Amino acid sequence: MNMCPGALRKWALGLPLALSLASLSGSASAAWELNLPVGVTPLSTIVYDLHMLILWICVLIGVVVFGVMFYSIVYHRKSRGHEAAHFHHSAFAEIAWTVIPCIILIGMAIPSTTTLIEMEDTSDPDMTLKVTGYQWKWRYDYLEDGVTFYSNLAPESRRAIYEVGGPQERAEKYLLEVDNPVVLPTDKKVRILLTADDVIHAWWVPELGQKKDAIPGFVNEIWTRIEKPGTYRGQCAELCGKDHGFMPIVVIAKPEEEYRAWVEEQKQAQAEAQTAALREWTRPELMAKGEAVYASACAGCHQLDGGGVPHHIAGIAGSDVATGDLDQHLKVVLEGRAGTTMRAFGTELDDVELAALMTYQRNAFGNATGDLVQPATVAVARLNLGD
Repeated sequence: MNMCPGALRKWALGLPLALSLASLSGSASAAWELNLPVGVTPLSTIVYDLHMLILWICVLIGVVVFGVMFYSIVYHRKSRGHEAAHFHHSAFAEIAWTVIPCIILIGMAIPSTTTLIEMEDTSDPDMTLKVTGYQWKWRYDYLEDGVTFYSNLAPESRRAIYEVGGPQERAEKYLLEVDNPVVLPTDKKVRILLTADDVIHAWWVPELGQKKDAIPGFVNEIWTRIEKPGTYRGQCAELCGKDHGFMPIVVIAKPEEEYRAWVEEQKQAQAEAQTAALREWTRPELMAKGEAVYASACAGCHQLDGGGVPHHIAGIAGSDVATGDLDQHLKVVLEGRAGTTMRAFGTELDDVELAALMTYQRNAFGNATGDLVQPATVAVARLNLGD
């Protein structure tokens, strides 16, 4: 095959591009989703319909404007014998380009205003869910049922962050799975109260059709009515710190009967947790539970291997606190340290979780103190700190 140098150069440059496009069409075609998701709530459907209405209005405007422009360029060009008109004022043109946009804007404003009013109408809810953002987790309070829990990044994703060699493929739903998902009933109006404990977060689940900031000291609210059972995933949508990308949201929608059964399970689990705080725990039990608590509550800052962040966050391995006086260690974990990233875990973890965490920190990562911390010890420390 004979090719001139120019043709050969074009062929050499075009081949990698063609191969890249071919690979994209086969392996990444699912990523070419350009439109909004329709969602599974009335609000998401309304927002999608409004989006499509405005989109087609803009398309129509573009077709008319560019159509007239290109027609004029082609059929009124100088080579066809046309000459430019000479005028300095046209009352008709000024009225037309003022009135027509006003009519278009009013036509777009009416459905937009109706949608915004509907989105803000949180009256007459069937239940209320309070959502509190933390660095970097969510707390959920079911106000009518008395159920409360924290939702953290799933341990599988947490471990995958620190592994080397493409760990994401080994973690199912990497960075989109949690240890405690939100469960909501279908076909019920749920009012969601949003606030934060430290910095601004944003609670966002695309299929639910709403996103709003969670701001410290303020309470925002949205509402949803999920029409289809299923699992819906979202994320914090406000840059809230170094682990902003590690606080996903998972909402599981269940029929009313299954939801009520889940609520009863949560209440029973909370009652069992209170009972568990009254018994003596063995070292293997405390170490196993402490490892799980550490992965969800502490590893975001102190790393899974007990390390920290140089010049910013102290490590647990060899720490003077974790290997020093037990009462001082408990005080730091319960109350935190003002002016640092060490938050207070006294309200976030119960006595069993704190006892297990303390035992794990004092006996893992080479910290061989031999201390065995029982829930009763944590309960006494809470009382002393309260005094």
